[in-house]
Amino acid sequence: MTQLAIAAEAFHFLRPAWLVLLPAVLLLWWRIRRGSARRDIAGEGIAPHLRAALTLGDTGRGRIQPIDAAAAAMILLLLGAAGPTWSRMPDPQAAEAAPVAVVMAVTSSMEGADIAPSRLERARQKTRDFLDRRGGARTGLIAYAGSAHAVVPMTADTGIMVPYLAGLSSQIMPRPGNDAGAALALAGDLLAPEGAGAILLITDAVDPADVAAIEAAPMPVAVLAMLPEGTRDRGIDDLSVPVVQVTPDDADIARLDRRLNAAWRAALLENTDQPWEDRGPWLAWPAAVLLMLWFRRGWTMRWAVLALGLAAAPDARAEGIADWFWTPDQQGQRAMDRKDFEDAAGDFADPLLRGYALYRDGQYAEAIEILDRVETAQAAMIQGISQIRARGYRDAVAAFETALARDPDYPGAAENLQTARDIVTYIEDVQDASGTEDDTEMTADEVAFDNEENRGDETRQEVPRDGEGEGPLSADQWMSGVETETADFLRQRFALEAAAGPRDAAQDPDAAQAPDGTEAPPPPAPGDSP
Repeated sequence: MTQLAIAAEAFHFLRPAWLVLLPAVLLLWWRIRRGSARRDIAGEGIAPHLRAALTLGDTGRGRIQPIDAAAAAMILLLLGAAGPTWSRMPDPQAAEAAPVAVVMAVTSSMEGADIAPSRLERARQKTRDFLDRRGGARTGLIAYAGSAHAVVPMTADTGIMVPYLAGLSSQIMPRPGNDAGAALALAGDLLAPEGAGAILLITDAVDPADVAAIEAAPMPVAVLAMLPEGTRDRGIDDLSVPVVQVTPDDADIARLDRRLNAAWRAALLENTDQPWEDRGPWLAWPAAVLLMLWFRRGWTMRWAVLALGLAAAPDARAEGIADWFWTPDQQGQRAMDRKDFEDAAGDFADPLLRGYALYRDGQYAEAIEILDRVETAQAAMIQGISQIRARGYRDAVAAFETALARDPDYPGAAENLQTARDIVTYIEDVQDASGTEDDTEMTADEVAFDNEENRGDETRQEVPRDGEGEGPLSADQWMSGVETETADFLRQRFALEAAAGPRDAAQDPDAAQAPDGTEAPPPPAPGDSP
């Protein structure tokens, strides 16, 4: 079911009692329209050319009259007062897109080069495009061949998937085969704690024996078929779930994203805790335009002069049509709704909204600096999450403590504070065991770490200055010095899991988790009270 069909099914009026006035408006329009029509003048004994000369207004009987515009405006206002709606109010604590488990086939057939550069490489590219489009929604990654393995658990920090995607190849899979059924079962386990979600299956072939398992999956499934044009697969052809053929552009990803989110939107409509969103104010704009057109004759010239006057006004701030209708904060919110966080940060005037947009865009240092101007618990909460993303864990502890000091009951602050403290404790325990300090706050000239808890050994590392030795290593040099490749790590992990037998990846205590368990709540929309 498409989003349009879901909206049509959910459409109703919040205040339908206003609709009883519609027949009265239609009756009034009919009476006035009928009364304005002139009776035909008797033509007996009058020459046709004289009759036409003596008849006034007869040629305008079929034209649009002022009462038509007035009646249309009244009907629009009545419909707006009735409160049309087809969606719930967005929940600021909920994800903006459906949680999705990406299930990718990593089989020998996926190494085929009939889709350049290869089916598997194109699948990795499509997965990265899909993650970029989702804007930080919770996503997990599963790889399968003869066995299925959770590569990355469900997380909102989808950037950590990129190096794991690069390490996927058929050589790292412990068993050959194409067991999509086991992969779908594992995806269901990953999504179970989310409460709802969807599964994206990326494959070039489906065993006919797995068709029933795919169609009986506990979550909605969509398939991205990694097959060149004209190539068919019996198992994929037998599927009744949505199947999208891979395309050179991102049209396939856009279709998949719409289909997967459609089921999520339908589930959100069943959430009775969220009120319905009143769309009635939208109808006030066309009603106002109709009333202005109906006001008096000659309106075309009057509005043209007014438009020229607005364009020529020396003190006008408007730099575009959008500035005539929306404030900077409203324009920023529109950009946020499009997930264009960089433009939103440039549009917002409110520092809280601008700081949150910078945080969503990944500009954590800038977000922390802007939010220093706002003395609210919400600002401190977003600062703390930004500090964790920037690996400033001790500063994150201070930010969450500030949030609790400003509002002891602020949602999620206590949990995030405990998470940040656990991370700091873990780092200090590792330092105690290794006799080294944390190296996450390195400067260009030397590395020196604060030792607030008097734990571990004080360590000071001199870094050669320009002209002294080889200088600091670049990021590429650091990565080239790492002996263990991602593919080697995944090969060893998958082999151990295959030897141990099927496991519940959602309950696996060894599965890697993102350091921040909760997301910073978004700030209120422009015009709402905090």
